[in-house]
Amino acid sequence: MRLEEAQTNCADAVRRHDPDRYLAGLFVPADTRPLIFALYAFNCEIARLGERSREPMLAAVRLQWWRETVEEAAEGRARAHPVAISLADLFARFSLSMELFAGMLDAREFDIGQETFADLGALETYCEATSASLMQIAAQALGVRADDYLRHAGIAYALAGLLRSVPFHAARRKLYMPLDFLTAEALDPEAVYSGSNGEALARVQRRLAARAREHLALANAIRAPRGARIIALPAALVRPQSRLLTRCANPFRQPLEVPVYRRQLALLRATISGRL
Repeated sequence: MRLEEAQTNCADAVRRHDPDRYLAGLFVPADTRPLIFALYAFNCEIARLGERSREPMLAAVRLQWWRETVEEAAEGRARAHPVAISLADLFARFSLSMELFAGMLDAREFDIGQETFADLGALETYCEATSASLMQIAAQALGVRADDYLRHAGIAYALAGLLRSVPFHAARRKLYMPLDFLTAEALDPEAVYSGSNGEALARVQRRLAARAREHLALANAIRAPRGARIIALPAALVRPQSRLLTRCANPFRQPLEVPVYRRQLALLRATISGRL
C-alpha cells in the first residue's frame, strides 16, 4: 500500500470513529493534516480495543500487536496496515516521544480489563496518559511544545468525552467514574450499569463536568503557541458538552450529543479567539 493511500485510509477512519477530532483536524494546515490524522487513527485503533472484543485476552493480544507495531515504525519498519505505514512515515520525519506512546498503550490496558478508578486522581491520570499524551505527540509533529497547556486541555476533553459515553460504557459493564464520587451519592457500579438511579448519577456527572471546566480554565490561563492551540482544539467542545451535562437530569434518558453545527461553531470560535 502506498503512503498516500494509507494516509487517506487513516483520515477516513478518524472521520468515522472520532468525528470530533476529525472536525478539529480540518483546522490543521493542509500539508501536515495527514500526519495528524495518522496519529488520530492510531488512537482510534487502541481506544476501541475494549469495544471491539468482549474477550479481554484477545484485546490484550491486539494491544501487544500495537506495541510492537509502534516500536517497528519508530525503527523504520512498517507493518502491512494503513496506520502502521503512516506512523513509520511520521517517525521518519519527526523525533516523537516513545515514552508518550508507551504511556498511551499502557493506559489502554484499563479499557480491556475489569479495573475501576478509586478516585478522581486515578481517573485524571488515565485522561492525561490517553488524551493529553495524544495532543502532546501531535504538537511534536507540528514542531511545538506546550506540555502544561496540552495536559490540561487533554484532561478536560477526556473527562467530557467519558461523561458523554456513560450509557455506552454501562451497556458493556465498564465503569470510568471514580468510586469515591459514586460512594458520595450512595451509588455502586451495578447501579450505574443498570441505570437505576439516574438522578444521583447525573449529580456525579455534574461534579466531573465542573472539574473538566476547571482544567479548561487552567489551559486558557497559559499562553501557548498557535500550533499547540490548533492541536488542543477538540477541548473547545468541552463547554457545549458541559452545558448539556449540567442540564441533564438522567443520562440514560437524555441524549448528550452536541449538534454538529454547534461543534463546528465552537471550533471556529476557538480558532479565531485563541481560547478554548
